[in-house]
Amino acid sequence: MEGMVDIHCHILPEVDDGARSMEEALKLLRTEYAQGVRCVILTPHYRGGLFETPRGKIQRVFEKLTNRAQAEDLKIELLLGCEFHREMDMWEKLSENAAYRMAGTSYVLLEFAGQDSIECIKYYVTELVIRGFRPVIAHAERYPALREIRHVRFLVDSGAHIQINAGSLAGMEGWSSRRFCTKLLQEDLVHFVGSDAHNMEKRKPYFDKCAALLEKKAGAQQARRLLLENPAKLIANEYL
Repeated sequence: MEGMVDIHCHILPEVDDGARSMEEALKLLRTEYAQGVRCVILTPHYRGGLFETPRGKIQRVFEKLTNRAQAEDLKIELLLGCEFHREMDMWEKLSENAAYRMAGTSYVLLEFAGQDSIECIKYYVTELVIRGFRPVIAHAERYPALREIRHVRFLVDSGAHIQINAGSLAGMEGWSSRRFCTKLLQEDLVHFVGSDAHNMEKRKPYFDKCAALLEKKAGAQQARRLLLENPAKLIANEYL
């Protein structure tokens, strides 16, 4: 499928635990292009005490990567976002600096800790929605607290959006993750797919395999909605 959008990746080099060099970042982008991706939202981590690269540096690296991609005539649009790990009073950072949001929109790619309870997740989602943000729960299949479908449905009904990883659906993260992603799709509880790509070894993009599986499991129309249409609405800051 051509024209896909990757809304979650760590391809921006030397700013978090993702791509380790500009050359590796370009190789990842070329891989995504070959798989049919035509737009990538680069989402470096922000996590207090672990990933706190200044937004100014991130902007400079983003501009350098954009220039290199253009010089190579790599016809893939690059946008800048952030994967924001939940923290107390996070809405202040999100309100004051659009660099912590997705391509400057009201959408927030929100990461939780593996041990976070469902009460914790509900709290942050609800508080963000109340304040006018649109939370997108990153790689929702990873959190034990969300393995009950009723909890995911509650969050979606509360205003959250659900992102799953292409590799998880493709079976690269084990049978359990793949089965849960399939269940979310069956229950119409997925809004976005991201590569969450970090490198060319163990955490590569799998958009080609993911697109084929989506078409098989959910149909071509649903695949287009998750891989093209919903991401386009996010970028335009529109409601889904």
